[in-house]
Amino acid sequence: MNGHIDILAIESSCDETAAAVIRSGQEVLSNKIYTQIKFHTVYGGVVPELASRKHVEKINYVVKAALEEAGMTLSDVDAIAVTYGPGLVGALLVGVAEAKALAWAARKPLIGVNHIEGHISANYIEHPELKPPYLGLIVSGGHTHLIIVKDWAEFEILGRTVDDAAGEAFDKVARAIGLGYPGGPKIDKLAKEGNPNAISFPRASVNGSEYNFSFSGLKSAVLNYINHADMMHQDFSRADLAASFQKAVVDVLCQHTVNAAKAYGIKEVAMAGGVSANSALRAGMEKACQEHGLNLYVPSPIFCTDNAAMIGVAAYHEYVKGIRSGWDLNANPGLKLGER
Repeated sequence: MNGHIDILAIESSCDETAAAVIRSGQEVLSNKIYTQIKFHTVYGGVVPELASRKHVEKINYVVKAALEEAGMTLSDVDAIAVTYGPGLVGALLVGVAEAKALAWAARKPLIGVNHIEGHISANYIEHPELKPPYLGLIVSGGHTHLIIVKDWAEFEILGRTVDDAAGEAFDKVARAIGLGYPGGPKIDKLAKEGNPNAISFPRASVNGSEYNFSFSGLKSAVLNYINHADMMHQDFSRADLAASFQKAVVDVLCQHTVNAAKAYGIKEVAMAGGVSANSALRAGMEKACQEHGLNLYVPSPIFCTDNAAMIGVAAYHEYVKGIRSGWDLNANPGLKLGER
């Protein structure tokens, strides 16, 4: 026994087929990602059936590539981890079936990982000094959560979106102004050419829950602005609209996070999820945290979007806690954070 714990991790919750080998919860020995973006772009979003088919085609290849890059065989790893929810049910099933088959064949422990927990754990790869308790903001295409990470794999949810997730709003607004899919990166790029104060869009609050989010009203306000301009035959700057919309999202995310950190006396703040790769959000959160004496942690962009390295890191902390999954592990598309 060399003292290391090496975990082969698999991620297939949406439109990335990914595999990685993680050593002792931090060292990335390999991180392979096959993205399906070009196949879904023509449809303006992810087509679940197409995503599942592509996962079936590519999953063996990414697993093999991850093991080869790590210089290992299946018999060398200590456990096999896989995302089992939340996500697209068909896509999840491909990863779960692969992981179960490999674990059974190699007689290795199986660890099912919550995709949202994986996003949070991405911070541990580059920030070994980050340890619970701390405040976490998860912003992705399907999720917007403000949480307290109380311990490894132990969370308290302070707030979540009551309608659209932040990333979902980005995608819908991008589609409305003709940018296409994926919307987040395209709005981020276009917004750099615009004036974020050109258009006044609403910053929604949710009655009775100061840490919950709502982006549906903001999305509707953008669509109304576009429709009004069209009806009046008025031109408008897409760059200004993108920048103003993006600022409205960033302002709310930063304000809620800072308010929660102050209310709970927490100095450490970590962001995670695909939208945390957004340059305006990173800059806005950095400024807000500096102004209020908070320490901010954000993964590199490659670890913000869906990847298997983050799943391997989350699995390591479950592994050392003695958490294992049975052979009845199944895809759970509606899995909530903290559930098993």
